[in-house]
Amino acid sequence: MSVTDDQLVGALSAIDDPELRRDIHTLGMLRGAAVAGDRAHVVIAMPAHDHPSRGHLHDLITRAATGLGLAGVDIDFTEMTEDEQAALRSQLIGDPGSSAGSQGSHGHAEGRSIPMAEPGSKTRVLLIASGKGGVGKSSVTTNVAIALAQRGKRVGVIDADVWGFSIPRMLGAERGPVVIDQMVVPVEANGVRMISMGFFANEDQPVIWRGPMLHKALEQFLTDVYWDDPDYVLIDLPPGTGDIALSIAQFLPRGEVYVVTTPQPAAQKVAQRAAFMAQKVRLEVRGIIENMSWFTGDDGKRYEIFGSGGGQELADQLDVPLIGKVPLVGVLREGGDTGNPVVVADPENEASLVFSEIARAIDEDLQPTKRFHPELKLI
Repeated sequence: MSVTDDQLVGALSAIDDPELRRDIHTLGMLRGAAVAGDRAHVVIAMPAHDHPSRGHLHDLITRAATGLGLAGVDIDFTEMTEDEQAALRSQLIGDPGSSAGSQGSHGHAEGRSIPMAEPGSKTRVLLIASGKGGVGKSSVTTNVAIALAQRGKRVGVIDADVWGFSIPRMLGAERGPVVIDQMVVPVEANGVRMISMGFFANEDQPVIWRGPMLHKALEQFLTDVYWDDPDYVLIDLPPGTGDIALSIAQFLPRGEVYVVTTPQPAAQKVAQRAAFMAQKVRLEVRGIIENMSWFTGDDGKRYEIFGSGGGQELADQLDVPLIGKVPLVGVLREGGDTGNPVVVADPENEASLVFSEIARAIDEDLQPTKRFHPELKLI
């Protein structure tokens, strides 16, 4: 039985673009498909010249065509025009200048709302904070994000530490994001999508910005990036209580704060400032994560190198749970340097098991108690 053009189109229309997570027919990428003899001829328009899905799509299209009984497929890849790219952006995140729900103009201050802040959004925003640098906040962000993804959740990470960006390296990003008519498609690594100032500045380039520029960069991370309704977005905040924290409180009033500290009392006293700042701007502190809690020696004994009790003391003071005590292990540090996080490199490591338990606690025990109903509006 010969294969018809309609059968070929039907099979190809079921293929999703791996980056945009929509089928290539709906995205307007499938431009032509015909059967000639025992071969298929297909035309695909890529959304950008550097769109990274070409190889994956070639394999998926070949598999679909041969699955119909065809001997092979010839694929021509073209590129969308600027108008077509604008239409695609409009389809996925809306037009600049429009005001239809969450599809408004570019930039929150210009009238475009933030989808993950909308009352009907399913996305939980986890704000990972610390009182000072050096406590392993970014390592915690990285590994908890992957642990949530390993639970089957769709997860994104925003590296809001514009001065000390490290998330791309820690998560193992191998390329930069793709831009389609001002819409940024985040990079995915280890099952987690991410955006960071690290994609727009060299590692040795200082970012010398003041409040308004930081505010604008953050709002673009929230509005011009195609997050595609994730279950969780973790935001790696800069240490301390500066401008970024104030902007976050404005942009994401339903964000859940998790404070990272180390065991010694001095660190706990500094960490409490970040927690009190969150409370001042009406962000809810949901839990404490203690990092570098102990080191297990070759003799099997735990050594509390940085003291003990700081995390629990802070949790008691804030009346929130201490949801994890992360041990000090070499593979955790090494994974951050090489982009092979410990929860991936060594899932049974004692640190990995703690991160998995933190993810479970956030996902199961710490579900928000407040319910927001978008259909209820004050006039």
